[in-house]
Amino acid sequence: MIKQEDVFKIGRLGKPHGVRGEVSFQLDDDVFDRVEAEYLVLDIDGILVPFFMEEYRFRNDNLAFVKFSDVDTQERASELTGSNVYFPRELAETGDENLNLGMLVGFCLVDGTTGKEVGTIAAINDQTANVLFELEDGLLVPASDELITDIDMDKRQIVMNIPDGLLALR
Repeated sequence: MIKQEDVFKIGRLGKPHGVRGEVSFQLDDDVFDRVEAEYLVLDIDGILVPFFMEEYRFRNDNLAFVKFSDVDTQERASELTGSNVYFPRELAETGDENLNLGMLVGFCLVDGTTGKEVGTIAAINDQTANVLFELEDGLLVPASDELITDIDMDKRQIVMNIPDGLLALR
């Protein structure tokens, strides 16, 4: 069984494309382009299910068309429309130069000054010029390289210098 902590979200499936079972794939992350994978994980009614790919092709930087094995009709492809797409963490490269912010969802954020847990990252907010970590309690913390002092992939923990007064906003 695939667990949520074993994957990270990289996009969402759109409408079927053509009649052979291809489906459009809106990418939020470029790991799909950088790392080879035989399968992607789809959220089907709350269950994470691996879907093996026969082929894919990029339309542009944010859109690809994917043909999954055993999805051979437009009707079957339409059943997948709207599904969130996840990538296996074990396949993703973890070097800092290839670090993917989506991989950090679910990590514990620790205040580097006090050593105390601040919260768990629920989402990455990249809708503004400054990327933000959105914690489970709704607090937004700047995801700035200058503030992050350590990322421990094994412990699933990020240590950072939290700006003064930010935690008082809770």
